[in-house]
Amino acid sequence: MTAPQGIASMAALRAEIDALDAKIVAALAARARLIDRAAEVKRAEGLEARIPARVEQVVAQVRAAAQAEGLDPALAEALWRQIIEWSIVREEA
Repeated sequence: MTAPQGIASMAALRAEIDALDAKIVAALAARARLIDRAAEVKRAEGLEARIPARVEQVVAQVRAAAQAEGLDPALAEALWRQIIEWSIVREEA
């Protein structure tokens, strides 16, 4: 990825953003596949889809990672809470 300061035109910026968006979508799809497997394992182990301590652990890790990357931790938390809720609903289905 090119450093943002090294990108001179809106067309080039948009191309970088579009490429990054595609990578984010691919990462979310890979996460969803892991969630599907987690649902299978949880059922086999008699675990609930929602494990509050794990939810809070994931959120804390994401907030720390966001802080380290210079991203607003509150934004990262809000996004991940949405992802986590979607994942729990998927596991329960």
